Amino acid sequence: MLLEDKERILTYIENVKKVLEQLQYVRTDEEIKKIVDLSEFYVKDALYYLNKKDYFTSLACISYAEGLLDSLRLMGKVAFEWPKERIIPKEKRVLVGGAFELIHPGHIFFLKEASKMGRVIVIVARDATILKTKKRPSIIPEKQRLEVVKGIKYVDEVYLGFEDFDLLRTIKRYKPDVILLGPDQDFLHEKLSEIVREKGICVKIVKLESRMKKFRYSSTSRILQKIIEMYNKSIFKNSMK
Repeated sequence: MLLEDKERILTYIENVKKVLEQLQYVRTDEEIKKIVDLSEFYVKDALYYLNKKDYFTSLACISYAEGLLDSLRLMGKVAFEWPKERIIPKEKRVLVGGAFELIHPGHIFFLKEASKMGRVIVIVARDATILKTKKRPSIIPEKQRLEVVKGIKYVDEVYLGFEDFDLLRTIKRYKPDVILLGPDQDFLHEKLSEIVREKGICVKIVKLESRMKKFRYSSTSRILQKIIEMYNKSIFKNSMK
């Protein structure tokens, strides 16, 4: 989780603590008191796990506490109001882009990392964009690449990019909270940083520090290089006779 996630959990914890301080029993009932006590234990657990940097467990604990208290209130057993500054966080929109020509473990790793940040919106590069930026035709047609990316479980939305590769228009249309870049997208990082700075756009640009290292062929260029090597050694030529 990110730093803002920790701060969000702290806000939840403080809100529940405030409710517990001003909570009033509509009727005295031993069972109701036990449930309120259980909520207090969950608050303590949430703080414990937060300090241990186990943010997921901490969030689960404070969510249980909130749920118990809300249930008692809805049943008319207790009376309280949540603090007005209570935050209901919206899911972050995470924008990623790429050619996605030959899907490999590097792509899956990239999209999985994006999914940890929020709702993943993928922009698939147009054939014309690949021709312009990579100085070669696209290996796989854009509509086929789009269809393949749609099938990846970490992806929530996927669209073809603009023909003119207009980055500002892309940001305005999809309104991301975060733009995640791959470790080799240095040019995009520089260009996007310049755009958001000049236009005063509130979006966080994050760049993965390194490629996936678990598998050798985790990049399109390496896969292409291997195919060319095998072809030159007549491995493919002989198999196609």
